[in-house]
Amino acid sequence: MSQHPAQDRIQDKVALITGAASGIGKEIAILFARQGARVVILDLDREAAEAAAREIAEQGGTALGVAADVTDEAQVEAAFKQVADTYGQLDVMIANAGSQHVEPIHKLSYEAWKKVTNIQLDGSFLTTRAAFRQMMQQESGGCLLYMGSVHSHEASAMKSPYVTAKHGLLGLCRTMAKEGAAYGIRANTICPGYVKTPLVEKQIPDQAREHGMSEEEVIEKVFLKDTVDKEFTTVADVAETALYLATFPSNALTGQSIVVSHGWFMQ
Repeated sequence: MSQHPAQDRIQDKVALITGAASGIGKEIAILFARQGARVVILDLDREAAEAAAREIAEQGGTALGVAADVTDEAQVEAAFKQVADTYGQLDVMIANAGSQHVEPIHKLSYEAWKKVTNIQLDGSFLTTRAAFRQMMQQESGGCLLYMGSVHSHEASAMKSPYVTAKHGLLGLCRTMAKEGAAYGIRANTICPGYVKTPLVEKQIPDQAREHGMSEEEVIEKVFLKDTVDKEFTTVADVAETALYLATFPSNALTGQSIVVSHGWFMQ
């Protein structure tokens, strides 16, 4: 894998990305590996995690596939121990695992609410705690990144658990920026707009049904109506932002949310 000389700060760094067997997480892992990082693909699906790691290795990168449910404390602790035993360090942790559910609250089950909030809030807590404990022992500190959303700042109807969880990630991130400063640990949140991943594509028929629109109308009038160019954010857009934040050299950039949305939301 070729390396961009401007990103030499990530050479040989260890970066763990949750939910990285597909979509945004996988794109981040591929880009980081191209820049010389040793990446850990942590995913609920063991076969998919190991397959993604093999794919990166076949392209000349260094990757380890690890299976864990981010909402299971014992599995998270075991996964992070495996990373520490393998590499002896952890430089970047990206809490990317997430899920979505589109339904008005009067129809929403508690089970559906908990599935979304457990993965994104409980999962981010457990992976943050494990990463923080490792990073605080290192002279080099580390970087925590959270996969928020424009919905960390905005709300959309029929997405109460998702919007709540994404807002909550900002609070966790900002708290970690304050707690981590003494140890050289930075924390930031990436807030993408609509990215055409399977997670978003699954929403299109749900939104069409709830709004009484065609799927084409949902894309035009719901997903992309407030962007400046009627374009989806891409996985590459998000990965490049993650690389920038992971390689930023100081605490000047910490506790922040970076919106990547084609102008949908402007801070």
